[in-house]
Amino acid sequence: MLLSFSQSDISSDEAGGPFHVEDGSPLYPYEGGENVVFDCLKELLDTNENAIVLNAATPMGLGFVQGVREEYVQRGQFIDVGIAEENAVAMAGGIARNGGTAVFGTFAPFYQRTYDQMSHDVCLNDSPATFLILSPGAYGMNSNTHIALCDIQMFAHIPNLIYLAPASNEEFVQMFRYATTQKQHPVAIRVVDNLRSTGVADDTDYSVLKNKIVRKGSKAALIAVGGLVPMALEAADKVKEQTGTEITVINAAFVSGVDEELLDSLKKDHSLVITIEDGEVMGGYGQNIAAFYGDCDMRVHCHGISKAFHTEFKAEELLDAHGISVDKLTAEMISALK
Repeated sequence: MLLSFSQSDISSDEAGGPFHVEDGSPLYPYEGGENVVFDCLKELLDTNENAIVLNAATPMGLGFVQGVREEYVQRGQFIDVGIAEENAVAMAGGIARNGGTAVFGTFAPFYQRTYDQMSHDVCLNDSPATFLILSPGAYGMNSNTHIALCDIQMFAHIPNLIYLAPASNEEFVQMFRYATTQKQHPVAIRVVDNLRSTGVADDTDYSVLKNKIVRKGSKAALIAVGGLVPMALEAADKVKEQTGTEITVINAAFVSGVDEELLDSLKKDHSLVITIEDGEVMGGYGQNIAAFYGDCDMRVHCHGISKAFHTEFKAEELLDAHGISVDKLTAEMISALK
């Protein structure tokens, strides 16, 4: 083993959540079922003795609930630092720097505490640790002290950090394998709550930092981040039904950079690009696309959440209020195509 810890050093009580006041039992008990994050982490720990999963008092988010994590605690492969996310990030950087495979995962709002460590301890040293950003964006937590609508702004602009946004469980699996086997850069993965399985295995080579054309069309392109790709495809279907025009749909799987080759190719037969993301629009992914097209005739319309402390919202309603819904995107594109 790369590191050795005693159980007293690394064990912790399970983080809490909503509970019944009468007896303290959880209001929403874990019932098992599909947990792609846990499955990937378990496979990693079971096949790589130098792999260590770090957590900050939120083990349930990774699937390491009580009765599951004890084995890995005893092995020294699961370390819960308590509510000290900064410590976990710095530790992940140190482990990766010394040849280990380090994965730190916790909920997106809590990563806000770690910017200094992410920038200076990990990315400045280009240490190849992996970070799982759980429940970011509109589909994540919705109270004003726990919202995470600026995760792209935070992570996509730190040098050396690769930020990936899977659109399905299968893409997450492939991105995770890439992140935990490469030794070139730190990688963060945006794990939104609305990821679903497609039933089709992903074999993308994510060492090639490019986005994906999931449907090739012309005239207009709809670029969607992560879990919004299914919405983009549904809107494209409706546009074709009503106008006969096949528009292009792009999966923005790589959000910490601009796929210049792909964007240049759209200039040939597209006049409109629409971007949608489930985080704040200001400083977000879409505005990077708009900046790229700033010196040409391409029209770009960026959809995202307004700059405010939104709270107690429903994801679909918040997105719809900002033009991000199948009906509103369909209407916008049909109007633009006339």
